[in-house]
Amino acid sequence: MREHVLLIGGGGREHAIARSLAASDAELYACASNRNPGIARLASRFETLETTDPEAVVEYAETVQATIAVVGPEAPLEAGVSDALEHAGVYAFGPNQAEARIETDKAFQRRFMQAHDITGCPDFKTFEDEEAACAYIDEYDGDLVIKPAGLTGGKGVKVIGDQVTPEEGKAYIRESDYDTLVLEERLIGEEFTVQAFVANGEVRTAPAVQDHKRAYEGDEGPNTGGMGSYSDATRALPFMTEAEYDAAVSIIEETVDALEGYKGILYGQFMLTAEGPKVIEYNARFGDPEAMNTLPVLETPFLDILTAARDRKPLPELSFADRATVCKYAVPAGYPTDPEAGALVRVDEESVGEAAEGSSGDGLLFYASVDDREDGIYTTTSRSFAVVGLADTIADAEVIAENALELAGEEGLHMRHDIGKADLVQRRIDHMDELR
Repeated sequence: MREHVLLIGGGGREHAIARSLAASDAELYACASNRNPGIARLASRFETLETTDPEAVVEYAETVQATIAVVGPEAPLEAGVSDALEHAGVYAFGPNQAEARIETDKAFQRRFMQAHDITGCPDFKTFEDEEAACAYIDEYDGDLVIKPAGLTGGKGVKVIGDQVTPEEGKAYIRESDYDTLVLEERLIGEEFTVQAFVANGEVRTAPAVQDHKRAYEGDEGPNTGGMGSYSDATRALPFMTEAEYDAAVSIIEETVDALEGYKGILYGQFMLTAEGPKVIEYNARFGDPEAMNTLPVLETPFLDILTAARDRKPLPELSFADRATVCKYAVPAGYPTDPEAGALVRVDEESVGEAAEGSSGDGLLFYASVDDREDGIYTTTSRSFAVVGLADTIADAEVIAENALELAGEEGLHMRHDIGKADLVQRRIDHMDELR
């Protein structure tokens, strides 16, 4: 029987998942609160619905006779969509609501790591009382990171000594209405992520990726959902050793052993410090943009991973092409503080592919949050689309991504052109050389 795979979510991450699944012998169906034109073209059917409504998702899954579901974003996981699908007899590649707390509740995440003595857990303390949290900032010997315990779309974290002063950090706490806060030691080093495919107690990891959260070039400005990312043609990144990559994988494996029964993607965000990798946080799904670096170089059919997970068979050993990737997001002008919607998207998948002409690489486009109208595709107030260059080196991949952005133009859009450029990558190498 041909597998009917239901994809839940409509962002750039989900477009990457859809493209990966479309290459297999699966009948693809999709649902999201926004219509993603890239996913819609790949799917046999695309339904617009509220993906945090488990009943609505299950009803659609039953309508399309789904045999497997892939949950893309974190919000449906927090809402219990995986639990509801499993109860309805549809295998969901995504953790259940309780397991997803490893992402959706940062206080739980840290307490879990501490209770299971998982390597790489920073010094932390949780607070329900804002004045107690402010007092802790005054008495702590060093800089702290302020994290709301719940989901904030990657934009709720404030770093004392980097983004804010201690007084500004305390003002942020007093002005916010978060129920629980986590205050933890500020880690110094270079950030990177490792995404793991997890099922039946087994772990298969992807190459490391470095994301860029800050809105403006030179790592300036407010945090965003992610402005772009890059990976190398090896599993490690230029500023790390293979041993340091392996150490991060070992931390993920420790965590999976402690979680017992976890399935789906476990995304470890790490800080590579002078003492080795430490855990910034865990996510319970693919990263966005990191999925757009990882899935295009995954040579093992994603469908094979899903069916092995469902059928409780050994997960296949993963094969990745020896290619570097550079992903750059185009976002609406003014993003993230005052985004302006309504700009025409002037590139499509074919024109971005042409950006790689004359090279040995490839150019890909992934739609994120766009308004698909009869007269064209327009920006909304969220991240609009991403372009990805694939090549033998980071430098060559960056050129392809940059050529694609040049085709898109700057009108009504904002991009970080520095992601993947040689001087930015070299700064990462130099930084780690100084710390070691």
